[in-house]
Amino acid sequence: MTEPVSEGSDAASIVDVPEPARPASSIGRSSVLLASGTLVSRVLGLVSIIVLSVAIGVNSSAGDTFAVANQLPNNIYSLVAGGLLSAVIVPQIVKSSLNDDGGTAFINKLLTIGLVVVFVVTLIATACAPLLVSLYGGGFTDSNKALATALAYWCLPQILFYGLYSLLGETLNARGLFGPFAWAPVLNNVVAIGGLVTFIILFGGATQHTDPSRWTVAEIALLAGSATLGIAVQAVSLFLFLGKAGIRYRPDFRWKGVGLGNTGKAASWVFGIFLVSQVSGVIEVNVSSSASGGGDASANAMKIGWLMFMLPHSIVTVSIVTAYFTRMSTHVRDGRLDELRDDISSAIRSILLIMIFAAVGLGVLALPFSAVFGNRYDEILSLAAVYLGFLTGLVPFTVFFVLLRVYYALGKTRWAFFIQVIQTAVYISLALLVGVFVPDEWTAVGLTLALTTAVTVQAVLSAIVLRRHLGQLDVAGVVKQAMWFLASAIPAGAAGWGILQLLGGVGPDAFPITNRLDAIVSMAAAGSAMAVVYFGLLWVTRNPELRAFGEPIMAKLLRRTRPADSRE
Repeated sequence: MTEPVSEGSDAASIVDVPEPARPASSIGRSSVLLASGTLVSRVLGLVSIIVLSVAIGVNSSAGDTFAVANQLPNNIYSLVAGGLLSAVIVPQIVKSSLNDDGGTAFINKLLTIGLVVVFVVTLIATACAPLLVSLYGGGFTDSNKALATALAYWCLPQILFYGLYSLLGETLNARGLFGPFAWAPVLNNVVAIGGLVTFIILFGGATQHTDPSRWTVAEIALLAGSATLGIAVQAVSLFLFLGKAGIRYRPDFRWKGVGLGNTGKAASWVFGIFLVSQVSGVIEVNVSSSASGGGDASANAMKIGWLMFMLPHSIVTVSIVTAYFTRMSTHVRDGRLDELRDDISSAIRSILLIMIFAAVGLGVLALPFSAVFGNRYDEILSLAAVYLGFLTGLVPFTVFFVLLRVYYALGKTRWAFFIQVIQTAVYISLALLVGVFVPDEWTAVGLTLALTTAVTVQAVLSAIVLRRHLGQLDVAGVVKQAMWFLASAIPAGAAGWGILQLLGGVGPDAFPITNRLDAIVSMAAAGSAMAVVYFGLLWVTRNPELRAFGEPIMAKLLRRTRPADSRE
């Protein structure tokens, strides 16, 4: 899976110019705000996946065709518009804040040209739905291709709303307003869940949708149309917050003379990154879809496994890095590279505190977690295997995600492109080997391990090249903390596995996987035990990362519980 995204007339008004740097406390508050919104959104997203698996299954033709059709708009948006709208928006808006008008003209023109681009792309992509399905779903049967094409006509308009959401969201982020961007997806998931529940009530569940040739127009319209409606609501809601950010948007088609040329140069290399990554995406879907229809893990299992994998990443990594990104861009603008290096180390260490625990803990919980989505024991086993494969890459993916944003902040997108080319070459080579030599039942797992290998290479190369531009990085400090985290995570994982065994194990009739509710209860019990052991060990061994986070909270709680006279 590839990482899928962001973001004048004189009448516009932008009143505040960003400060040279945002204090650490501001980073913390912004990260918490982003994480809370992302947590609620991801929980609802998991509920949506559960309902979707009830509606159309996991290892099923319907599930695979909808997975491909609903992923197409994300892929096409990332490919065509991602280079223009994502990654470079925040640094360029931060730089434009030094203009005489505080960036007013730049932002108006940027929003206008971005909307024009995604609108045109949406029209072309929707017209080319059959070609796109053939490209991404080459392993499908004719009936699967026909259903995927019909679904794609309803899903591809999402491109416009992805673009709108990213344009407005990244603009708000650059102005220091992080909440709307994090919380708007909650609306999307509410709409999507409502559409799926309605689908089940009207048309039944997975057992009624095994034959792709018997789907009706009403079923297709409701399933795919509600997915698109959710993205539309998510995007349009951000208009309500432009005024709070000091932005009064007016379309401006006078695109010359405001500095969009620099944005275009940076965006061209980011476009190349997305282009190259989509090549690997096409190969991946074609290899995985070759296993579709036989009851083996295929495109849909990989999509669900990827969303499960992205849960800790989006809540922790994306939230922290998004809050750091504006500050990193400001450091670059002002030439404070020492502070940039400090932020890189601090961001990675803070994130790994949670992500190493997540990799171990979620690996222990892979079977009950998969039982939340799977309808049969064989589906649960295959999905858990795919998920475990993805989890092997959680740490290198996290490190690379941080380093890539540093490249964007520095404007070194050309180097990021060349590194992406190498990653893609590694992944495609391994994916083709998987398609030729690995049996269908292990194809999806083989692809996840190929991705882990490629991303690890990418992360290492990114650090090596970045060191050339920034000088000495705090590699030793990061590795030391990572080993400390892992030493605490292993006994925590053992405790969690012990709890699962006490609850009956993970066999076909075991309590932790007999049904969705039992699986959630088991995950809560084992997860709580693991958290107590992990954070307890880090606390008693006086880990500086945990102490830096926990001691201010403990002090604040103690002040609140202390009698008033004792505080005098």
